[in-house]
Amino acid sequence: MVRLIGILVGLFFSGWLLVTLAVGFVTWASEPKIETAEHAFHEHPKDLDLASNGPFGHFDLQQVQRGYKVYKEVCSACHSLNHVAFRDLEQLGYSEAQVKAEAAMWQVPGVDPVTGEATTRPALPTDYFPRPYPNDVAARAANNNAIPPDLSLMAKARHDGAAYVYSLLTGYQDQPAELLAEFPDSKTPNGLHYNPYFANLNLAMAPPLSDGQVDFDDGSPNDLDSMSQDVAAFLVWTAEPTLAKRHQTGWPVVLFLIILSVLAYLAYRNVWRNQKH
Repeated sequence: MVRLIGILVGLFFSGWLLVTLAVGFVTWASEPKIETAEHAFHEHPKDLDLASNGPFGHFDLQQVQRGYKVYKEVCSACHSLNHVAFRDLEQLGYSEAQVKAEAAMWQVPGVDPVTGEATTRPALPTDYFPRPYPNDVAARAANNNAIPPDLSLMAKARHDGAAYVYSLLTGYQDQPAELLAEFPDSKTPNGLHYNPYFANLNLAMAPPLSDGQVDFDDGSPNDLDSMSQDVAAFLVWTAEPTLAKRHQTGWPVVLFLIILSVLAYLAYRNVWRNQKH
């Protein structure tokens, strides 16, 4: 009797679940599809060809160094690199002395050894890049109530991250007349900036880069497009600094597994050659 009751209860809940799913599907299928401005005018990132792309990717260290300079002179005013230490810059080809000199140009929180009060001091290679704002309240106050995101892992946090960064930096434009004609209520609010590569089309960050804003020692192009590619390459490195090493290690491992699989198959054929299957 107990088993029968259990079966009936199970059938009841299973049937109720199927009915709920059916009703939900019918409701979803019958409701009119309301197209939004974000859906209609949001654009996928542009193609970006970096040396780090693909299974054989590696870092173009000169380009990554240029990207670091763009970050240091422009992006660091608002965006942090919480997961990057100054000593990591040695991976970009800087010498130990250069890293020490570079770190000393930044101020990080410290403690006065005499009074014990909070103060600042020149950074050491072991320090991480400092935050541009002391707290979220200060960050919001300086950025139209928006907190600038940390850029350490941005290239991994966004789909096709490097192309996303490049597209966002080069994508600022006037709001299309077609958008306003189709969606009159979607006018970009005051204080925000239209960018079709951002999820909701409007973001608080003003266009951060412009032609000639950063000068490079090697005379590399410093137009908006080139600098955007450089900083995108730098953020690929901050998100995955071991990318090139991983590729170098991965291919021998794949080759080893292929050879091992062939040998295992040949051994199987040799051991079982006289046995019927």
